[in-house]
Amino acid sequence: GNVSFTATATNATYYTFDYGDGQTEVSVTGITTHQYYASGVFTVAVVAKNAGKLTASKSTIVAISVVQGMIWSDEFNTPGLPDPTKWGYDLGGGGWGNNEVQYYTDKADNAIVSDGTLKINLKKENNSGSQYTSARLLSKGKFSFKYGTIEARIKLPAGGGTWPAFWMLGDNISSVSWPACGEIDIMEHVGNQLNKIFSTMHYPGHSGGGGVGSTVGISNATTEFHVYKCEWSAASLKFYVDNVLFYTFSNTGSYPFNQNFFIIMNVAMGGNFGGAVDPAFTSGTMEIDYVRVYQ
Repeated sequence: GNVSFTATATNATYYTFDYGDGQTEVSVTGITTHQYYASGVFTVAVVAKNAGKLTASKSTIVAISVVQGMIWSDEFNTPGLPDPTKWGYDLGGGGWGNNEVQYYTDKADNAIVSDGTLKINLKKENNSGSQYTSARLLSKGKFSFKYGTIEARIKLPAGGGTWPAFWMLGDNISSVSWPACGEIDIMEHVGNQLNKIFSTMHYPGHSGGGGVGSTVGISNATTEFHVYKCEWSAASLKFYVDNVLFYTFSNTGSYPFNQNFFIIMNVAMGGNFGGAVDPAFTSGTMEIDYVRVYQ
């Protein structure tokens, strides 16, 4: 994906490059190398400038073919607790900013690997004032990445109020907080809207219910595995279910989606998005066959 460019102009003191993928650069020498993260045909424009405000410009076309390789995965083939070199836990209750009613634990009852899959179990049981327990796993401090493809093969829990999610947050959340860090929701599902998959982007001005995204209807979300995928580049984020594209978000340098993000998987209960909890609910499982990242 690396392409080298050389621009020359008489009396130029600097050059501005627009690489056609949402990225720009200023060069004093006119000699640059740019990395493309996705295949495509890009129009590259350069403007030469000098102190006298005189300018000259030119553009060219580059065709890029990028082949991705897997850089990280968890296949969940080792029975027991989730791999501690890959996953940590968020713990506790208190609503998590959305009036959710579950308490997150690090117990095997709520997150366990068996028979080749990770099972995140939401249970109706009391814990520290909450009536439900669950788990929220995250790769923060263990793995993060910028640009590429991330996918997971998942079977979702059923029941009114259930709210499973496969998503990412910016590495800088501890310093800039949310939503300035950015949030990429690859897959969300609520039991009260069965078989409706949500993919949503959150960032300043578009937090909470103001997120920007789309939905797609599928069959058998809670009885069969489906592959949820995001292709992420400097130009766009594309969301798929079973390799069928249903939403594209146009990325630019002004958004927080041009830095490293870490992975989160969890099952929440109720709250602003999960909605009314079925009083007959006793347990549900989000079952993950694998998580894979390609660059």
